[in-house]
Amino acid sequence: MPRLNHHDSKSPTAAPPRARLADMADGRRITPMFRQFLEIKEQAPGAILFFRMGDFYELFFEDAEIAAGLLDLTLTARDKAGDQPIPMAGVPHHAVRPYIVRLVEAGYKVAIADQVEDPKLAKGIVRRALTELITPGLILDPENLDARKANYLAALHATQKSGFGLSWIDVSTGEYACTEVDDIEGLGAELGRIAPSEVLISESFYDEALRAELERSLSIRWTELPHRAFGLSGAKDELEQLFSVQGLDGLGLSDCTVAIQAAGAIIDYLRTSHIDALGHVRRLRYVSVSSFMTLDDSARRNLEIFRTLSDGKRKGSLLGLMDRATTSMGSRLIRRWLGAPLLDPVAINERLDAVDILVRSGALRSALVERLELVHDIERLNGKVISGRANARDLLSLQRSLGQVPALDILLDREDAQALPIFAPLPDASPLAADIANCLTDDPPLALKDGGLIRRGFHSELDEIVELSKEGKGALVRLEAEERKKTRIASLKVRYNRVFGYYIEVTKPNLKYVPEHYIRKQTLANAERYYTPELKEFEAKILGAEERRCSLEFELFEQLRDRVAEAARLLADLADRVAAIDGVLTFATLAVDYDYVRPEVDDSSVLDLKGSRHPVIERMDLGERFVPNDVLLDRDSHQLLIVSGPNMAGKSTVMRQVALCTLMAQAGSFVPATAARIGVADRIFTRVGASDNIARGQSTFMVEMSETAAILATATSRSLAVLDEIGRGTSTYDGVAIAWAVAEYFADTLRCRTMFATHYHELCELARTRPQVQNVNIAVSEVGGKVIFLRRLREGGASRSYGIQVAKLAGLPEDVLGRAREVLANLEIDSEDSVGRPRLARARDGDAEPPQGQLSLFSGREEVLRDELLGLDLDKLTPIEALNLLSDLKTKAGRC
Repeated sequence: MPRLNHHDSKSPTAAPPRARLADMADGRRITPMFRQFLEIKEQAPGAILFFRMGDFYELFFEDAEIAAGLLDLTLTARDKAGDQPIPMAGVPHHAVRPYIVRLVEAGYKVAIADQVEDPKLAKGIVRRALTELITPGLILDPENLDARKANYLAALHATQKSGFGLSWIDVSTGEYACTEVDDIEGLGAELGRIAPSEVLISESFYDEALRAELERSLSIRWTELPHRAFGLSGAKDELEQLFSVQGLDGLGLSDCTVAIQAAGAIIDYLRTSHIDALGHVRRLRYVSVSSFMTLDDSARRNLEIFRTLSDGKRKGSLLGLMDRATTSMGSRLIRRWLGAPLLDPVAINERLDAVDILVRSGALRSALVERLELVHDIERLNGKVISGRANARDLLSLQRSLGQVPALDILLDREDAQALPIFAPLPDASPLAADIANCLTDDPPLALKDGGLIRRGFHSELDEIVELSKEGKGALVRLEAEERKKTRIASLKVRYNRVFGYYIEVTKPNLKYVPEHYIRKQTLANAERYYTPELKEFEAKILGAEERRCSLEFELFEQLRDRVAEAARLLADLADRVAAIDGVLTFATLAVDYDYVRPEVDDSSVLDLKGSRHPVIERMDLGERFVPNDVLLDRDSHQLLIVSGPNMAGKSTVMRQVALCTLMAQAGSFVPATAARIGVADRIFTRVGASDNIARGQSTFMVEMSETAAILATATSRSLAVLDEIGRGTSTYDGVAIAWAVAEYFADTLRCRTMFATHYHELCELARTRPQVQNVNIAVSEVGGKVIFLRRLREGGASRSYGIQVAKLAGLPEDVLGRAREVLANLEIDSEDSVGRPRLARARDGDAEPPQGQLSLFSGREEVLRDELLGLDLDKLTPIEALNLLSDLKTKAGRC
């Protein structure tokens, strides 16, 4: 069986059954029930076992102790008379799922042992069997999942020659996909995009160092599988059986060996975990990583696409702003769209066309929302049906959702929408909806075996049994009245309970009036209970009818559920289509409510934003008006923008909003601007903010350099890069040198659209040496020594960073600020060489003057002082004369 591991070596484990079996055998007899428990426990090593006993799931030994501590359960003991009482805890069977999820979230694997025979028919101990294993990727119940997020189980396979194969499935919805990537950077980007709850990996993964690096760098739950689970032959067999095909060429997977092996391992794991109902799983989709924008972890984090940097929450992120979907299916799709923006301008504009239609019709938007509000989560309801967990209320939710499909089709039957695949006619599920409506009552109970599920008139035999049951209840009332009249006992009652059946109850003061033909059944403190042959005959008739009614209703319900399960693929396709409608409707609503504009998306290298805004920050109440800005990037005259300006002025905001507008456009959304032309970017790179990685022994500067190196190694001419403060964390000289060299590399070698924010004003000189480099700065105004941030991006480089003024705003003491001004005055010098060229731009061919040190503090006066020294005969100076000379030179240098 698979073993659950963590990147944290302190992962919890449950009790080893063999040791416990030996403990029990030491001086005590093992009961048949405990022998059964321990035999099942051995089938799920490392798992906490929930053992069904009647109306409860019981836990024993260390399992009980662990669960009691984590779940606030009462810890009791079984066999207390023995020397070694057995710890025990339990939960009601109908409420077990939330407890299981809490254990899984705490890092435990859970096993379920159910009763697999009717206790009434059992000869001896009721037979039980392992029916389910639950790990993070195997939570199926919608009630215990985030409705807005997919719950992916992934598998990773790799060989030295073939790169990485990755596959993922959401068992609750049936979404199933795979891909192949060549390097660890691409693998990290894909795992970050998918965000799986659990990743399967071979226990004999070919490269232990690489595996350790993956586990260290990716915060993911890892589960080891035997190496055989990743076998190619077995994988092909699993997939051919699942999709009823002969060969995988029809799935487009003929050359995807490592992806097939990963996909097969997932199915093997599901089978091993007793998840065999996979009729809702859609055809395995191969995802080409070259078909959508790559976003590495740094970009997702720095742009706050899914979570905020400050607290890691959804609220305040781009997704938190843009996910206004009406359905859960729409929410999950919007997350996928934002995580994988498209690269094909045709596909992007097709999605934008759909959004545009809805933007132009407020009435259509309102009507669609009204219908979608009545649509439940068809995807996950479909999964519940397939797994056999759906109850009658689930089927009614599905029926009511399907009932909205004809209305959606009518609303979207418009001339301007007919050519768009998103608005094509929806799959027809009306016969299925009619079957459900005709079969089930309008308000069925949650329990499936107590009757009350099936509508009158659906099944003639059931109707007869129901009538018989009703007549019997009327007869019971008549019988009670007759017995009271015969015996003259006014308080006589005819009642029923599950243990004793039907009985006549007479209180103690009236026992002298009890007829001789009454047969005593039970004695109570204040009454006696009796039965008569007539009552016994009545009981057999009524109970037989009621039992037959409940049995027949459950049988009819299961037949209906099976019919719905047969339509699993149709329902999955319908769910996809409804989610897409909801997705473009959400984008249209955002565009109207927040004044977004349709971008012109093409294959050019132009990124031209007029009046662009940060989509999230503009919605925040920050006490000031958000200032829009124009930004132009292209490969000719504005390929690299050097962005300067003081702290807090808004450099990072402007750069992030450019990146977010690009991402939103390629996801198919309108953008926060007054006009936008966006040439498709294959990747967005960010290097923003300072952080360290103590666990890996990396300083802030090392993290910055590592991220910068990754960008320089993987960016292409079609990428978009936004970099903030490259070169911090080391000496000023080193920092300026690195920042200049990196900026040059972007300008000369990569040639991708780049925004490069810096406080090293020397970098502004780069624009004097290259026509494709431009300086821009965030405008500020200084009035009476106070800095006013204007938030406006303008041409030209900033001459000052206003760091001391910002420090004053932060509350530094005036003595410190005054001394800082003195030091700054000593450091501010001209940075040109003797022929008027920027020193940092010296060519490598040696045609410029020889280097004179790092950022000399003497500048233009350096040569004069050097000449004075060279003209002296130092050997003839007395010690006193030498000291006076040094003092004189020091004074001159200070004036310089």
